[in-house]
Amino acid sequence: MISLDAFLRRSVSEWGCHAVGSEFSHPLDNRGGLQNLVGTMEPLEPPDTHYLSAALGWLELGNAAESICELGQIRPENVNHPDVLEVRWMVLARLEDWNGALLAARELVQQAPTRASGWLHHSYALRRVATGGLQAAWEALLPAWEQFPKEPIIAYNLACYACQLGEGRHAMVWLRRAMDVGEKMHIRAMALADEDLKPLWPSIRRFSSRGKPRPRSGQ
Repeated sequence: MISLDAFLRRSVSEWGCHAVGSEFSHPLDNRGGLQNLVGTMEPLEPPDTHYLSAALGWLELGNAAESICELGQIRPENVNHPDVLEVRWMVLARLEDWNGALLAARELVQQAPTRASGWLHHSYALRRVATGGLQAAWEALLPAWEQFPKEPIIAYNLACYACQLGEGRHAMVWLRRAMDVGEKMHIRAMALADEDLKPLWPSIRRFSSRGKPRPRSGQ
């Protein structure tokens, strides 16, 4: 399992897909920097871009309190900009303020429904709030698969939720879907390090590079 601190350090610098805990919270194909997170809204302009960049910098240094201060200087008309909400979610995740993170994620889904990251953030936080849980996270993320059928981390997280809900067979179906649309061996390696999927490790180990189970010895 990749720790929260490790995820935040890497996600700040790479904006890729990294685990916060067990399941993942960012889409795999979201690489290349903050500019790739801009959806249908107009891009941020100075000075708000400076505040957002500073918030990311403080977060990378492990100072979430200063990140919050920087975000607090962003103009009111931009506080619900998707880029700002992305960073706000990361800060609140660092603080393990899952209620706040859930609100940020819900607003992100509303403001930018075509961003897979918003749906992933939402289900991730929902799993951890007192009023949520695994079933709620599953139900929140499931509709995203129809909208993002090429996003392997959505299928991967659904595999995690299914496995933890005791639905091992369904979990394997979702994991195979993640492998079908993603980098098979990379996802296989992630799964074999993921405690959420531990009950499936024997089956996952038999997966070949083509995403098909290897025959058992003696077969």
